[in-house]
Amino acid sequence: MSAPEERAALPPASLYSCALRLLRAEPDGRFPEGGYALPDPPERRPRTRTSWKSACAALTEALTEALTPPTSRTGTDTGTDTDTGTGTGTDAPGVARAAEEIHLRLAGLSTRLSIRGGHVQSVVTGLPLADEDWARALGRCLTRTGTSPMAVCVGLALLTRLGEPEDVPYLRVLGRFRDLAGHAVRALDPIDSPTAALVWLGRHTRGPELRGLVDALAAGEETSVPGRLEAVLRKARAVRPETARRVAEAVGLADLLWEARPGETGLVAGAGRLLRRMSGVNDYRAEVLACPVAVGLFEAFAVRAAELPPTLDHHAILLSVALELHSGPSRLLEWGPGRREALLDRLESVLGRPDWRALLAGGAAEAGDPAGQRRLDWARRTVRQPFRRDAGCTGPADRLRIEATVLDPVDPDIVETRILIDGRPLVPAAFGRGGAHAPEYLLDSGRLRATDEPREVQLAEAYCTEGCCGALHVTIRRDGDHVIWSDWRRPAPPPSLLPTRELPEYRFEAAAYDAEIARAENDHAWAWPARRTARLIAAGLRDRPDLLTRWDVEPGWVGTDFRDRDRTVVTLGHRAGPSAGQGAEDTHRQHLVWHIPDDGTAPEHRAAAALHRLATVDPRTYGGGGAGRSARSV
Repeated sequence: MSAPEERAALPPASLYSCALRLLRAEPDGRFPEGGYALPDPPERRPRTRTSWKSACAALTEALTEALTPPTSRTGTDTGTDTDTGTGTGTDAPGVARAAEEIHLRLAGLSTRLSIRGGHVQSVVTGLPLADEDWARALGRCLTRTGTSPMAVCVGLALLTRLGEPEDVPYLRVLGRFRDLAGHAVRALDPIDSPTAALVWLGRHTRGPELRGLVDALAAGEETSVPGRLEAVLRKARAVRPETARRVAEAVGLADLLWEARPGETGLVAGAGRLLRRMSGVNDYRAEVLACPVAVGLFEAFAVRAAELPPTLDHHAILLSVALELHSGPSRLLEWGPGRREALLDRLESVLGRPDWRALLAGGAAEAGDPAGQRRLDWARRTVRQPFRRDAGCTGPADRLRIEATVLDPVDPDIVETRILIDGRPLVPAAFGRGGAHAPEYLLDSGRLRATDEPREVQLAEAYCTEGCCGALHVTIRRDGDHVIWSDWRRPAPPPSLLPTRELPEYRFEAAAYDAEIARAENDHAWAWPARRTARLIAAGLRDRPDLLTRWDVEPGWVGTDFRDRDRTVVTLGHRAGPSAGQGAEDTHRQHLVWHIPDDGTAPEHRAAAALHRLATVDPRTYGGGGAGRSARSV
């Protein structure tokens, strides 16, 4: 035979051996940016689109018997141990035959259906396993000798359930392929979170700082890791929540904090920024809940926080971490008695020192620094909130707590309504796809008030919209001396955060419930002047709808500008009349956007002036229109 014919006659190389060969060609074993492409194109897929349900049903049928040990199959002549291969090593004959059978079955499916790794992961995760030792051996055989991506995905899914430390080197190597990296990370997470984090970062990170850190970790260059890490931490506010979590896991940040020499304040401040980023919900979920080292990292940061010099940036970092421990998703971590409270006490003692108090009392920020002034004003308004002890929910009369929480103004989506029941933040525990609605929607509108008529309330919506990933709804009703929250509606929570559980019916004492709702509705201390102006305007429009109906105008969204939070924005809608030659059916809705700058007067005066103008001057004549933000009416 010719050389090409001889090569064609050879059995295909395993994906693991291909990845290993590519790895050995890399200088110092570094991760390629974005990962390697698979050595051959994926199996040819049919032109017709396959539904998720159809693909999973076909995979279940194909894999159920293939994942059953030969000795457990009905009607199988087990014969001798050598014939059936009941050993659990990757070289056991039964395991090798089962792996070959899976290859053949998946190849047959791929000619009819479009099968993806997500289908495989979902199906294998839910299949019962008659013999876990045998299934583990099969997973190892498929990951180490598998030649097709989907067969290797079956192996990775089995090791996600059954993997052990000896599997880590193989999973790390397979994670170099971009199409297998996510599956390898899922298998690595339970057994070696630092390696899982490194594989994830190798696949997803961009930018010189992060790439430099990943390269140093992959090459084992321990002496260069601290410097690379510090470069990443300086820009921690720009990283995504999952990136922040994976960096903390990959470098062992808690241990680095404990081992750091006194005076390494850049590491301490950067750790605080990472904690804040991984606790945020503006990327759908709070990554801190999936971080196995989160509790230790919070503790190490709180202990080292006393070394930070008093600056506005450091104050904002400490206050942000305190707010998170007080009422954020991190309150759901497994703390144990008194540990979380002890960390809050430590942070309070730092911020309560005379030099830190003087920082807030020292007047305005530097001239020409509106962002710094905004941050200083926020710190002054917020500094006591995380250290209140009235959110402990220690008895039946105070089991509900609702707090409007404003986060560091340098962050996006800075206002949250935090609902705590029995001391647990409800929305991150029950939903995990975005934060609760703003106080204007839940509190100013009176939606949380209980009446004899049951009312369904949307507490939170997925960051992408309800139509995409759902929302969290509850029905609120009054029943004699109690208020009941029941009849929950929500999508299934995302995986790998908290165990999925049915939401219970919550019963509150009516008097205590009404008092808490009234307190939250009347708490205006959190709002900065432009936001308070917006709330007062919105309240005036609710109380006097005739202000707009007289002009044939409808209220829209009222809030603060997303690029300039010191400017109030009022959006209105109206139906424009038909142009010349058009019929009445050709009318279309137009949006008006009215910006109200902060002129230094009190919010009450600005709101009163705005409502007076709406009452006396047709808003359609204001000018400065534009496409208003699509939002809920207030």
